[in-house]
Amino acid sequence: MATSVATGSPLPESGALRGGLDVDADALIEQSRQLAATPLGDRDRLASLLLGGSFLAVAVTLAALAHSSRQVGLLTVLVFVASYALASRIDFEIGTGSAVPTQLVLVPMLALLPVQYVPLCVMAGLLLGGLPEYVRGRVPVDRSVLRLVNSWHAVGPALVLVAAGQPEPTPRNLPIYALALLAQFAFDFGSTALRDRLGLGVSPWSLLRFMVWIWAVDSALTPISVLAALGCGAHPSLVVVSLPLIGLLAYFARERQVRIDHALELGHAYRGTAMLLGDVVEADDAYTGSHSRDVVTLVLDVANRLGLDTRDRRDAEFAALLHDIGKIKVPGEIINKPGKLTDEEWAIMKTHTVEGERLLSQVGGILGNVGRIVRSCHEDWDGTGYPDGLAADDIPLVARIVRACDAFSAMTTDRAYRKARPADEALAELRRCSGTDFDPVVVEALAAAVSTGS
Repeated sequence: MATSVATGSPLPESGALRGGLDVDADALIEQSRQLAATPLGDRDRLASLLLGGSFLAVAVTLAALAHSSRQVGLLTVLVFVASYALASRIDFEIGTGSAVPTQLVLVPMLALLPVQYVPLCVMAGLLLGGLPEYVRGRVPVDRSVLRLVNSWHAVGPALVLVAAGQPEPTPRNLPIYALALLAQFAFDFGSTALRDRLGLGVSPWSLLRFMVWIWAVDSALTPISVLAALGCGAHPSLVVVSLPLIGLLAYFARERQVRIDHALELGHAYRGTAMLLGDVVEADDAYTGSHSRDVVTLVLDVANRLGLDTRDRRDAEFAALLHDIGKIKVPGEIINKPGKLTDEEWAIMKTHTVEGERLLSQVGGILGNVGRIVRSCHEDWDGTGYPDGLAADDIPLVARIVRACDAFSAMTTDRAYRKARPADEALAELRRCSGTDFDPVVVEALAAAVSTGS
């Protein structure tokens, strides 16, 4: 069962900085966690109330109009609801929400309970599963309506099985149950996409990447849950035999959560280290520090225009902030010299890219990778730059972006030995050197960013 709307997180912001195995997923998970602790926005609340209310109307109508020859006791129903609540608390965080192993209970519900009551039982199980968070104040109570929205996935298979006469889960009827599974996925995606579109303005297709993982979990658990339903037979309460497996999955979910926590903490640590190093640069030379911070915004804008993914945008932000970190190893009288540098002084100045790589490689991890980009931030498109004489696409794209934005910022900033140049003159200079010093594609993206005042 998918709960990708449980927190209602949109896609990650531009330039999101996260550590971990998957930058996009980590960014979405952290954003989802933050949103889960906040009340719903007005638009989101309205969309959720509409979808939750429509689910309740459909579920009640189905329960009132459909009939079944299946007979079960109240205790059995309560066992199913409690089992579903327990399974719903096992949270595998995936992107905008999570995957939970409720399929282990849903399929036996559909196979053994009067099917028309299953959507209401699912709703009761989800509400019961979320009750501890609401009582402890970890999740705002108004988010309980999302539990109703998340119950829509049970309506699809219930309608299919009611229409088919509520067949038993025998091998001959497996095609019907396969159709019910497809209906579950369809209703799950439909309710998720509609709520995210109406409440958050998120494109439905942007959710598919994460929904596929959730459907994969459900598909993997379905054969096991079918066997459990067949084994329960005349004793539906035996669904509790699935509890050991649910417990094992709870252990794995906890282990995954710990790894995600560590990845997010590591990402924050890298960001803090980068900001600290930026402060070190600024303390050593005020112009260099403020110039680096000015370059960051422009670099991220150009990176977005060129369609860089989240990982590359992260590297772009760090590289822009730290591309001059190696200058702390260059004597101040050379950095601030008002006139032209001598050959010896210029040779020393050019070592700052290598020194920057060396300093960042000592930090290691993400910043070590950024150090390799910093090394190339003064390479020229035609191969005449330094330190390695790289050319064209051999220069990392992020380094090419920083190179152009760095030059533009330097030309449009006052220095002790000259006044800032107007933006149009700086752009004209970049275009004049396009194809020699700078990547032509990057220059045009930079010009578009500047011309729109981004």
